[in-house]
Amino acid sequence: MNLAQFDLNLLMVLKHLLEEKHVSNTALALNMSQPSVSRSLQKVRKLFKDDLLVRAGHGYELTPKAEIIKQDLNAVLGGLERLMYDQSFQPENSTGTIRFFGLVPQVVMLLPSVISRIRQEAPNMVVDIDSVPKRHFDALIAGDVHFVLSTKEPPSSEQNLYRMIVANRDYRLLMSENHPLAHLDELTVEMLLDCQFGQISLQGDKRLSIEHRFVELGVVDKHRRLSIPVQLSNFNAAPAIAEETDVIFHLPTPFAEAACQGRKLVMKEMPKAVRIDAQNVYLYWHKRYNNDPMCQWVKSLFKEIYGPIETEL
Repeated sequence: MNLAQFDLNLLMVLKHLLEEKHVSNTALALNMSQPSVSRSLQKVRKLFKDDLLVRAGHGYELTPKAEIIKQDLNAVLGGLERLMYDQSFQPENSTGTIRFFGLVPQVVMLLPSVISRIRQEAPNMVVDIDSVPKRHFDALIAGDVHFVLSTKEPPSSEQNLYRMIVANRDYRLLMSENHPLAHLDELTVEMLLDCQFGQISLQGDKRLSIEHRFVELGVVDKHRRLSIPVQLSNFNAAPAIAEETDVIFHLPTPFAEAACQGRKLVMKEMPKAVRIDAQNVYLYWHKRYNNDPMCQWVKSLFKEIYGPIETEL
């Protein structure tokens, strides 16, 4: 490849193609015509001697070589941008896109206030949020997102992630206001033993997240289990199901609070004996973006809104 003859604009088109996996969406994002994007795709295929994207349904799938290129392309373009603009970042002039991954409870809990600040100070920026349940850190490691909001720990083998605590969350029981327990001042362990629970598991776990607390008390064992007639792979449907049935969900408090707004739902505290400890919610980012001016600005917003909490490796 002759770098002297290389058009750097092709890298920007390639970046969007690898992220969108769709010619039309890339054209829309870059304000280009579809034929122009298609011609650019043909050029980069020739330059890299690889198809890069292959047809799959209504879009494309990445080739193995494209996956490798994608991991480094954002860092390369970010480095070029810093060289051009002397590492400065002016929110009011930025037209960049900041990408987050987080499950619905973390998104509901933390991002509205941050997005409000971004809208005020950087009105031309785009905030892209992925909340589809998946392995939490894959997109961050691959370079598909700038930040991840999660209570999870990354793989012990991954040494390139940074994090800071942005919140501490506890849990509540969410149930219909018509549920027999809804109007009691305090619940007991015995009351819950005969209840119907909904389980939310991204990994397909059939056991309720709080069941181990009942086991430790000796009130649940292999002969007597908690009843879990509803199993979900994400949080979105839980409020509607709770509102219309006798099923109870054990959910992060901020999500449960938001779910109660405008619905016939109530929150109840777990009995102390089976209450699980509160969890830290972390903002994670990859080493490749640690010194990126745009990402540093977004991190500063989290610190201002949620407190100056120590950053950890």
